Amino acid sequence: MTTRETTSYLTRASDHLWPADVRKSLADRLFTIAWGAIQWPWLARSLSGGSPHHKAALLAEIGLPADALPNLGSWKADTGFLALIVEHIRAARPQTVVELGTGASSLVVARSLQLYGGGRLISCDQHADFVAATHAWLNEHGVDAEIRATPFRRAPAGWPGVWYDHGPLPDRIDLLLIDGPPWTIHPFVRGAAETLFDRLPVGGTIMLDDGARPGERVVASRWRKRWPDFDFELVNRGTKGTLIGTRLR
Repeated sequence: MTTRETTSYLTRASDHLWPADVRKSLADRLFTIAWGAIQWPWLARSLSGGSPHHKAALLAEIGLPADALPNLGSWKADTGFLALIVEHIRAARPQTVVELGTGASSLVVARSLQLYGGGRLISCDQHADFVAATHAWLNEHGVDAEIRATPFRRAPAGWPGVWYDHGPLPDRIDLLLIDGPPWTIHPFVRGAAETLFDRLPVGGTIMLDDGARPGERVVASRWRKRWPDFDFELVNRGTKGTLIGTRLR
């Protein structure tokens, strides 16, 4: 299965993939349930992946067939996030892109890099079957990427839940895309992506999907305090918003 198929409203279960020495506490489970009640308006809006017009324009720009992204929305990227990625790659020509959370964005990123500068994509996802299917999907469209089946480890830097045990990554990351792990692990789980911020050069860019959700807003507030060398801006394009961070110095 890839994100070209119809998928459920909620993300795929991940608790069974946690390392044996990490378990979600009852307090974290109750907190996540309560936060889900807070976030439901944003989750409902995310059911829309964007208009057919915007999808068609996106696919035409990067030369993919009209049926290349038949199912967007729910936990998948929407056309707003994908269009921002294409625009950035076209303008900045990043040579190294690291993506946390594989899916429709992987196809769009790989194709954009093929067209604009020939950079390299490394994508991490916890579901090995999803990784294999997505890699085959990209190959069907004549693009390639390093897509890693990435186990979880205990979250670092005081963040809750788990984080990707991603192994060696390049010392320089020009574009960091954050669309995982899912909020159902913990509303603030994506905050641990800051462990990679030091690898971004001046002018390097971070894009956090679902940036308008309450959980991601809390993460953004912490990042702004901890990383004064970055300028963070919430761009409300599409259904879910994107937090864009640019390294200034």
